[in-house]
Amino acid sequence: MKKAILYDTTLRDGMQGENICFSPEDKIKVAKRLDDMGIHYIEGGWPNSNPNAMRFFELAKETKFKNSVITAFGSTRRPNICAADDKNLNALVASGATVAAIFGKSWDLHVKIMENSLEENLAMIKESVEWLLSKGLTVFYDAEHYYDGYINNSDYALETLKAAIRGGCKTLVLCDTNGGTLPHDIELITADTINKITQFYSKEFSLTQDASKPNLDMHESNSCDDGITFGIHAHNDCGMAVANTISAVRCGAAMVQGTVNGYGERCGNADLTSIIPILKLKLNNDCISLDNLKKLKKLSRFVSETANMTPLNSRPFVGHSAFAHKGGIHVSAVMKASEAYEHINPELVGTKRRVLVSEQSGGSNIEYKAKEMGIDLGEDGKHTKSIVTSIKDLEDDGYQFDVAEGSLKIIMEKLTGQYQPHFDLESFRVTVEKDKERPCSAYAMIKIKVGDTVEITAAEGDGPVSALDNALRKALTNIFPNLDEMHLVDFKVRVIEGSDGTDAKVRVIISSRDENNIFSTIGVSEDIIEASWQALSDSFQYKLSMQKEQEAA
Repeated sequence: MKKAILYDTTLRDGMQGENICFSPEDKIKVAKRLDDMGIHYIEGGWPNSNPNAMRFFELAKETKFKNSVITAFGSTRRPNICAADDKNLNALVASGATVAAIFGKSWDLHVKIMENSLEENLAMIKESVEWLLSKGLTVFYDAEHYYDGYINNSDYALETLKAAIRGGCKTLVLCDTNGGTLPHDIELITADTINKITQFYSKEFSLTQDASKPNLDMHESNSCDDGITFGIHAHNDCGMAVANTISAVRCGAAMVQGTVNGYGERCGNADLTSIIPILKLKLNNDCISLDNLKKLKKLSRFVSETANMTPLNSRPFVGHSAFAHKGGIHVSAVMKASEAYEHINPELVGTKRRVLVSEQSGGSNIEYKAKEMGIDLGEDGKHTKSIVTSIKDLEDDGYQFDVAEGSLKIIMEKLTGQYQPHFDLESFRVTVEKDKERPCSAYAMIKIKVGDTVEITAAEGDGPVSALDNALRKALTNIFPNLDEMHLVDFKVRVIEGSDGTDAKVRVIISSRDENNIFSTIGVSEDIIEASWQALSDSFQYKLSMQKEQEAA
């Protein structure tokens, strides 16, 4: 198996996903993280599509990349014009990128939809590649809708690849643009395509080719041999993008295209946060170093933070729940042999095992969490049984600690006499005003004590909890300035049991994050403001506790 070439398109195809948006400055920050990760190619966007994309390439010219090559994306020339007169192709050259990835039609249906002829489409592919090569760029050809095109008319789909080769291109990327192909078809089509195109290349361009043949030199950063390099670009409309990518790699595809966190149009693209560890750890493909693999979770978190997207807990390898264990039997087994319930060591991808505590927990869960959190259970674990009992009672009362580890740590510290609050509440007052002309407005005044220092502040917000959050943050920031890196990302309220009507208990769960961590806290009360305060207060206490531990380390 050839060493896989990692090609990231988060900054172009990823941005086509709903609610995904990066400014040019954001894109540079993400590109630098990708470069640090060891990604080989970074697709920066389509220079001729919008000012945002062109601004990125301007910034990229001023940025030094150690490992990655910036790539510009575009299409073949328009029908019935010269390549030199095509604005899109000229924009690729003007971008300053040394590599251009251009897509063309491989499915005859699309050629007909565009009211073009099959012959002209082949000319567009060949001439576009030739012209870009003449301008000194390396060219990757993305065969759009290749798998659908092959199923409908394999002879023509193959001709489009041959046209790119005749133009001088040596890297052909097969695209499952609709995301509807299944792995067994990916395998059959990829294998047949590689076989037929390799035969064509060997026959058409022998090693004794004369000077009139096109220049087929590879880009210096591409370590593939002197033949054709094949790639795979898969979408996730059947939930098969990662599986399809791996299937193509097993059949000989060397270039792997995808996005961080699988962001992309419709159901997304193949997720590099799954593909990379599968290649490295499951297929022994030396696509990335083990040291860089450990940066995977942080890369995932950084991209989601920059995109202002809540991370998916269930995302393989890097999700918050990827290595989480809840059942007591599972935890007991993992403590003896981690491979019993974990397919890899979590530390290899920069994350860690998480043991959850709930009403289903046994002593093994508590002992593991206590060790993880640095909580002393006493001689022979004398506090273990009482904590298990207290947790079960609290969960029966409406708490849910498997989704609120921040509050769990505080509860365990309180039950073992080790809790040291970073601030104490003296009082707070919340006022909500409403008149018929304007929406509700909320104001909060809070009085807290930190050691011998008393802080009294007031703030307004979009609602009572927002106002409380702003007031508490304002008071604490005077003493703990680094708190500004923490912000609330989710707020959930649930009525635990509704038979008591407005007197029913409510559960409030608040999720917060900083650059590297996501943590949740919980509050339960008949009063929604009281429950919200419990969760909000715990979130600040937990963050300050983490901050103190980091400073001590």
